[in-house]
Amino acid sequence: MIKELKEFLFKANVLDLAVAVVMGAAFNAIITSLVEDVITPLFLNPALKAAGVAKIADLSWNGVAYGSFLSAVINFLIVGTTLFFVVKAANAATALSKKGKDEEETEAAPTQEELLTEIRDLLKEK
Repeated sequence: MIKELKEFLFKANVLDLAVAVVMGAAFNAIITSLVEDVITPLFLNPALKAAGVAKIADLSWNGVAYGSFLSAVINFLIVGTTLFFVVKAANAATALSKKGKDEEETEAAPTQEELLTEIRDLLKEK
């Protein structure tokens, strides 16, 4: 049972997932700080002052605290946009890598006709 647990825990997929979760948590902290410490003060402060609140989390209407929700939506949009561009760049890099490998394989492996032509030319020389 311990052997099976070891095999499960140290499979590449599990380790990749663990790294992804840790990186995602760190990325989330960065985006949250970006929204709360940079975007809100720079762009939303005039709207917050007009609403009479100091922080976006304090926004509410009839007891509904929509400020936290608004902050979460901004976080989501930034994370989603960032991930879109990261995945797009990764796909482009993968496509370039695949194209390069395909070209190498094409150059390395002669076609059947080329091989037959070489055999014919060798037989003519004899």
